[in-house]
Amino acid sequence: MGKSKTKQAGQNTSARAGKGAAAGQSVSGNNEQGTGGAGSPQNGSHGAGGSQNKMAVMPMNTLLLSMSVPLMLSLLVQSLYNIVDSIFVSRYSEQALTATSLVYAVQFLMIAVGVGTNVGLNSLLSRYVGAKKDEDACRAATTGLILNIASALIFSLVGIFFSKPIASLMTSDPELRKLCIQYMQVCVIFCYGTFIQTYGQRLLQAVGDTVLSMVSLISGAIINIILDPIMIFGLLGCPEMGIRGAAIATVIGQCTGAVVALVLNKTKNPVIHVHFKGYHFNMDDVKAIYRVGMPTIVMQAIGSVMTFAVNAVLMSVSTTAVAFFGVYYKLQNFLMMPMNGLGQATIPIVGFNFGSGNKDRIKQAWKCVVPAGIVMALIGTVIFLAFPKQLLGLFAASEEMLAIGVPALRIISVTFVFATMTIIFGYFGSGLGNGVINMIGGAIRQLVVLVPLVWVFTNFLGISYTWYAMWISEVLAFIYSFISIRKETKKKAGF
Repeated sequence: MGKSKTKQAGQNTSARAGKGAAAGQSVSGNNEQGTGGAGSPQNGSHGAGGSQNKMAVMPMNTLLLSMSVPLMLSLLVQSLYNIVDSIFVSRYSEQALTATSLVYAVQFLMIAVGVGTNVGLNSLLSRYVGAKKDEDACRAATTGLILNIASALIFSLVGIFFSKPIASLMTSDPELRKLCIQYMQVCVIFCYGTFIQTYGQRLLQAVGDTVLSMVSLISGAIINIILDPIMIFGLLGCPEMGIRGAAIATVIGQCTGAVVALVLNKTKNPVIHVHFKGYHFNMDDVKAIYRVGMPTIVMQAIGSVMTFAVNAVLMSVSTTAVAFFGVYYKLQNFLMMPMNGLGQATIPIVGFNFGSGNKDRIKQAWKCVVPAGIVMALIGTVIFLAFPKQLLGLFAASEEMLAIGVPALRIISVTFVFATMTIIFGYFGSGLGNGVINMIGGAIRQLVVLVPLVWVFTNFLGISYTWYAMWISEVLAFIYSFISIRKETKKKAGF
């Protein structure tokens, strides 16, 4: 959470965590395009050389495993190097760790725009590929690149002109504010790698290649992990740069991942390529991208508001409480990465088969993804219940942080199954062209219910009761999402 890596969270992402994701409307405006049955010529798009796309023919369990495991691994690595970053920063000083936690609210907003834009693009591309409209897919990919560069430019200007005022809103402590500015300026001004890396990964995912998508992410993660201790502590002849060094290492890692993602798309993507020669900007593609991407942007932006608001409430308790919340968010993102990987793999599978009219495949996906998500969530719950002290110990937790954090992690862990189902239902609805389920579910989980309850519980009952607010918000979000996705699957997939 102290880092602005590409995540999906989360929806994650992630996520990166994180990192949430969504899918768009049918490209023709007709939700039943390509209505051929499972064995009809209409059903199942072709990849390179006219071969059938695996999303149309591979057994669903095998397909979901082959597409989700690389995503899970890549997201886990992404989340892991966020955690590694924070481990190094925490050993530099707890105040530096607090600064990264405060700045994450800004980074979360940047991640929201990048992930939302590219999730919408991923959905549109998978539908074009499923409908055998390869030229349209290439045009949309070029449009998506333009949108990502424009978004990065806007955030870069914000970092140049508004880092100091934003830091002043976060804290009145002069030293803490200085650390926030140092970290924020580097991560936000030089954010182009974040957007382009996410863009390149989504192009690969749109044609079902999650392995190469993983390679691009891991390459950036490895570079970041290597550079972090060198730049933070001044090793191997590098000057000691503290929190600024952590930010520089992050940016270099993101740019490395972006270059690798673009090269892999150029050389390995069988269908989708960027072409500026003869390109014409198509506003319909932009509308389709943001029809799906905007709910994801809003949902993750809600996460940014939530982080800012909760930090403000906890700041009235202590800076250690803020530091703990940042640590918890990193740990929670790491836990949620497998679930996000599972859900992200569902988007192109559901979108492809929805575009080609294969409702049986959509039902098979549902029967696979829901039980798998529950099992993963239960594993995470057991880990948080059993080892909270050990988890916090990774971040050089003080006695005060342990006193706040150990019971908090155990209380929060009870919500993991509900949170996972809300996320997966949102992904599934996105694949069917409904990003609103994801958006509203996220709003209930992270803002509408959670933030007011955090304020009430903290101010009237004390920090020990703050975390029970998550019980209420997660259960209400689950109820809404379950009712909504069942209506959607009945209407569009017949079950």
